[in-house]
Amino acid sequence: MSNLPPEVIPLRSQLTEATSIALADQIQFCLVSTSFTSEVILTSYVCDGQPRDDRAPILLLHGFDSSLFEFRRLIPMLAPTHQTFAMDLFGFGLTERLVDGQVSPETIKDHLYYFWKTAIAKPIILVGASMGGAAAIDFALTYPEVVKKLVLIGSAGMRKGTAAGKFLVPPLDRMATDFLRSPKVRREVSLKAYADPSFVTSDAEVCAALHLAMPRWNESLISFTKSGGYGSYAEQLAYLQQETLILWGDCDRILGTKDAAKFQSIIPNNKLVWIDNSGHVPHLERPTITSQAILNFLEQGA
Repeated sequence: MSNLPPEVIPLRSQLTEATSIALADQIQFCLVSTSFTSEVILTSYVCDGQPRDDRAPILLLHGFDSSLFEFRRLIPMLAPTHQTFAMDLFGFGLTERLVDGQVSPETIKDHLYYFWKTAIAKPIILVGASMGGAAAIDFALTYPEVVKKLVLIGSAGMRKGTAAGKFLVPPLDRMATDFLRSPKVRREVSLKAYADPSFVTSDAEVCAALHLAMPRWNESLISFTKSGGYGSYAEQLAYLQQETLILWGDCDRILGTKDAAKFQSIIPNNKLVWIDNSGHVPHLERPTITSQAILNFLEQGA
């Protein structure tokens, strides 16, 4: 029986791939109290695999305007050896969006910390993809005692943020999100995200659009954009205490490939692994190679 919100259930019936259906049926929700609101936040997540005393659990963080569904192929490959969590960040995915809730890097980090405290409460391996990488860097810098190792997949966080959000005044803000909601626009973004366009299937498009049915999707996206989003952590990266694995698709057309070397040159203790014949989402396009690179990294010094 699916625990999906009622707004999402009609789209759930359009899923056709086994990993997508399995993940949809694994979704759980927990109530998370934070320091920035008196309201509790109904937070979506999945947990696969058994807890182990000798291995830290893995927590996966998705990218911009995305959800934990982007890890549907990666989770089954990590869970046999490491308890694996994926959660929807505040303002994104299937996590509850609050009325007048301000979505920013600070509220995302606060919510992430209290989710960790509620659902996991032990040191973790933190994995962030794209915007999730920036969120992971921010979290690891603030809570070094929580994060044992860090994995960045095609990560944001090397470039300065944009001031464009301050120009998103009504009705331009609503027009901008309506543009992003367009199936044609979303398909074009998906085609750019993969090196191999055959991965842009009808199932993939449904997975990428499930969260659009959530109440206040527009408002949260507008709020996050107006906050300025994630900027550059170039100056702070030298203070990262965690061993860091940098994974990058060699055909990334979303962020390009130059930032990979920049991360490698600044983060003190890191390893860069290129994922061949992959675009911006190697965890979807090359999940076997991506998962093996992560597991090999975790075995080092384990």
